[in-house]
Amino acid sequence: MNGRLSEEFRGRTKIFAAGVIRLYVKLPKAREEVKVLGKQLLRSGTSVAAHTREASRARSNEEFVSKLGGALQETDESQMWLELLREECGIAPTDTLPMEKEADELMAIMTTMINKTKGKS
Repeated sequence: MNGRLSEEFRGRTKIFAAGVIRLYVKLPKAREEVKVLGKQLLRSGTSVAAHTREASRARSNEEFVSKLGGALQETDESQMWLELLREECGIAPTDTLPMEKEADELMAIMTTMINKTKGKS
């Protein structure tokens, strides 16, 4: 364990960020709307891992909840960009749905961790 979060969970958020990068690279960026949404996804999707890493080094429960809350927000935002790319820009569901599912799972885990930590305060 590295700080407050397991290596497994931190690794999972890093794998999510890597998946976002791989998807971004293969997007058809000649289309302006795809380019804009892709950049938004790239920013928020990589922030998930960064916020998680920050949360693992939190010095207090309040700081942990704040940092992990930031990761939760970025994960939710990433999921929205993935949905829009699929629903409005015609990006193949095979490219987005696995990442949307992982975002759902990460958000559920983060929400549980936040609620348990708040319960300890």
